[in-house]
Amino acid sequence: MPDQASQRPSAVRDPSEASSPPSRAHSRLVARAVDLLAFSSGLASAIGGTLSLVASRLLGAPNAESWAILAASGTFIVYNLDRLRDINRDRASSPLRTAFVVRNRRWLYASVGIAAIGFVATLQAAPPSIILLCLAIGLLGLFHRRLKQVPALKAAYVSVAWIAACVGMPWLASGRSEAGLWIAGILLASLAANLIASNLRDPTGEVGGTTARGDTALALWIARAIAVLAIGITLAAPAPLHPLVWIPVCEGLALAFFHPSERYSLIAVDGALLIGAFASSIHLRTAIGAGWPTG
Repeated sequence: MPDQASQRPSAVRDPSEASSPPSRAHSRLVARAVDLLAFSSGLASAIGGTLSLVASRLLGAPNAESWAILAASGTFIVYNLDRLRDINRDRASSPLRTAFVVRNRRWLYASVGIAAIGFVATLQAAPPSIILLCLAIGLLGLFHRRLKQVPALKAAYVSVAWIAACVGMPWLASGRSEAGLWIAGILLASLAANLIASNLRDPTGEVGGTTARGDTALALWIARAIAVLAIGITLAAPAPLHPLVWIPVCEGLALAFFHPSERYSLIAVDGALLIGAFASSIHLRTAIGAGWPTG
């Protein structure tokens, strides 16, 4: 006698039988899209552009879109060139990302070329001070491959480079507003916390050895303390800058649940900066609508 389940019309079959494969396919599609965003430096580029827009709005800088394009495209170019040039050494710390870079090398080179065209076209219309600043950041980027081997040094100079790109350009365009120092301090601490934690990732998901575990735990608590410091700086800043608090708050939450895996570092720890920047932008729009001054 045939199994009764096989005789059921397709219209009355268990919904889970039909929905499960598409659901799994959708999950895989989302996972691939997230990996693409993180491994291609698209996430880093989005962070740079969004932080620049937030800084421009707070400083009242003109041509905010231009500085955001320069920050986003410059980040994309520097990060991808570094990863394309340093594949062998990156395999140990970021095997998943390195495998992505190897598989998509031609596409990444083409994307860098397109980003470079947009960067140069935008830079041509910038004032000389911003052109010189971009050249200085680019020069530092050329030495990143050598300097990044020292974690403490990397956290310091990369944080400064990000501040120069995301805050420096709007600050120069705004006429060197006094609020620039506050914004730079808040973002510098937030980025330093992010970079310290990013250096703690372990591709195996485990940190071997008692000493290594102790060093990692200490570094993680330092990163968390710096994120708390960033929150404190924000709350001590003038009231119009308080919307920036979402950036260190989101970063602190990511560090509170830190896991030393590559994906957590590249997606959660870095993604927290983007989420915080978006939240700050929304808060800032509300604050400006309520009559808070900028610049």
